[in-house]
Amino acid sequence: MFLIDMFNKKTVMPAPEAALPGRAEPIPTSAVHFINGNPLKGPYPAGFKTVLLGMGCFWGAERLLWNIPGVWVTASGYSGGFTPNPTYHETTTGLTGHTEVVLVVYDPAAVALETLLKAFFEAHDPTQGMRQGNDIGTTYRSAIYLDDEADLQVARHARDVYQAALAAAGRTDRITTEIGKAGPFYFAEEAHQQYLAKNPGGYCGLRGTGVSCAIG
Repeated sequence: MFLIDMFNKKTVMPAPEAALPGRAEPIPTSAVHFINGNPLKGPYPAGFKTVLLGMGCFWGAERLLWNIPGVWVTASGYSGGFTPNPTYHETTTGLTGHTEVVLVVYDPAAVALETLLKAFFEAHDPTQGMRQGNDIGTTYRSAIYLDDEADLQVARHARDVYQAALAAAGRTDRITTEIGKAGPFYFAEEAHQQYLAKNPGGYCGLRGTGVSCAIG
């Protein structure tokens, strides 16, 4: 019964009042991107935009995204929950409400949001709810968080396009990707930033459906 209870807690969002308290101060992290040296926390160039993308474990997701031309900087972190400035170990309890996301800062003149969303939908399975493959829990749920309504409409359209593509491929599962207004983003610890550049043989949990997304 104890193990079942622990599993359920990890796959059900906590109530805000039940979330871990966190802390007032940000946890230590990197100052610059390990690959390109750009500042993780800014300042970012004028006119650049941001999107938070959650597609399971952020290690492989971040590598996918930093390799897209037009992306200026990426960072691994936590968003979508309640606990301020959480640690990695706190998020894995399922008691912070956060999912692992990648902050993507990009030049909209060089890469369209649709291109980023195409990579997002094709690189993971957005129908799995509170998991990605063997990674189980609220921290692995699929998510897109954006700052303005026009970009949210683009994301919802991309979801609908991909849902139709899945149906055409004979898949009956519904997309569970959480799409919403971006809230606080908390940078993950230094060891998690650009993890697969520092550890080339490290774990990458990205597993797509094999279905193409006709946007971007």
